[in-house]
Amino acid sequence: MEIRHLRLVKSIVEEGSITKAIDKLHLTQSALSHQLKEAEEQLGTKIFHRINKKLILTKAGEKLYETAIDVLHKLADTKSQIKNLVYGEHGEIRISTECYTSYYWLPGLIREFQVKYPNVELRILMEGFNKPVEKLLDGKLDVIVTIERLTEDHVEYRELFQDEIVAIVPDTHPWAEKKYVNPEDFRDQHLIIHSMPMNSVAVHQYFLEPAGVTPKKVSVLPFTEAAVQMVNADMGIVAMARWILKPYLKTPSIRTVKLGKNGLKRMHYVGFLKNRERPNYFDSFIEFMQREINIT
Repeated sequence: MEIRHLRLVKSIVEEGSITKAIDKLHLTQSALSHQLKEAEEQLGTKIFHRINKKLILTKAGEKLYETAIDVLHKLADTKSQIKNLVYGEHGEIRISTECYTSYYWLPGLIREFQVKYPNVELRILMEGFNKPVEKLLDGKLDVIVTIERLTEDHVEYRELFQDEIVAIVPDTHPWAEKKYVNPEDFRDQHLIIHSMPMNSVAVHQYFLEPAGVTPKKVSVLPFTEAAVQMVNADMGIVAMARWILKPYLKTPSIRTVKLGKNGLKRMHYVGFLKNRERPNYFDSFIEFMQREINIT
């Protein structure tokens, strides 16, 4: 009995007809009939009863079908394991983030990981930007990066890093000599933000909204360099992560100001589903993120 005979029997049963089995196995009618006859001759008994143009398994056929399922599954699993040993693990991780600042470091991290795991595809899904936890629970994402740790029993969170949101102003601005500002100080300011909606903007979500404060004017400018130039020209203020602004802080005419006496700090987390069987490369990716992210 050969593997091709097991595949033949399994295909006929699962496809439900000779015609569909022929298409799946890419055989001609005569070749399929010849293989089936060979298998029955080797067993010394019929595998199928032919009733009203249908093939119904005999008792011997039922036993052979069970064996075919078991053997073919083990064979596929063995091939996969050997392939992993030779070429490394194969797979895919779908990842998204609710915080746009993650896109400053995430692509570079992915490139580094794929040097070690070239056969694991890491896909950044932009459509997961809104409600990433919901998409994680729906099975549309495998990993999320978030600054909000929800009390969701099915999601496990691990800390990645902490950063600080600061305001930048020109050296001629009234805030320039202040050690810190309070939410009320924003009421007469023009705030430049990276993107909408407002509830995705850290300074609004964690600093202004809890105090019931709305800036005099809000503008959206998705390019950091352009936003910094607006600040330098005294055309508004920007509140952003200090590590993102670091390259621009060498400009002597720009000052940073803390938000609140203790500063506005936030923790970034990586989240994934609990109690789910995962391939080894998945856990390696989570550990790689925790180990390799260096935000200063």
